[in-house]
Amino acid sequence: MAMDAVELAHGLFRILETGDAALAAEVVGADNHNREAAVAPAACAIPGPAGTLASGVWLRSAFDGLRFPILGVAANDHQVWVRLRMQGRHTGPFVRFKDGALDQAVPPTGREVDFEQVHLLDIRDGKVVRHEALRDDLTMLGQLGVFPPSPAVALRVAGWKISGRAARAAAEVTAAAEKAARALDTADTAGAAGGRG
Repeated sequence: MAMDAVELAHGLFRILETGDAALAAEVVGADNHNREAAVAPAACAIPGPAGTLASGVWLRSAFDGLRFPILGVAANDHQVWVRLRMQGRHTGPFVRFKDGALDQAVPPTGREVDFEQVHLLDIRDGKVVRHEALRDDLTMLGQLGVFPPSPAVALRVAGWKISGRAARAAAEVTAAAEKAARALDTADTAGAAGGRG
């Protein structure tokens, strides 16, 4: 049975929290476009479920216990507006990209993040086919001590950049995101091969 628009919205954020590939295949359309992937590893911009799974890996690599409690949903047959909070503990480097290259790596701070976001999802043929968001990134960066920069965090960010740890963190999260995107293709191929007989 097909999910309605509200169930699709809940499913999308559950995928980001858990990396559930079966749910991704059920919720995300093959031509899904995630406008928010511009600051993420390149694999996050892959259309369809693979990009969504890569996005989840990118976020979970930085935030332990990642969760998106939904505060409100409004929907029609073709769009869903979701107001939610992004929550988690910053236990891994939070790596942001610009034009596919490392922009900034925030070393783990151990701090909790809890801030509001609004997401717009386009729905077609019972699946999510477009995603964009209005996020309060300044609040998140403030909770991490990056903006305005606390002296301790600014020194750690600079130290990571100079020592090459930022570049290594970017390479690691890029590889993990690519692996998550490929895993879906591998599972699809194995399923198709298993069905031939």
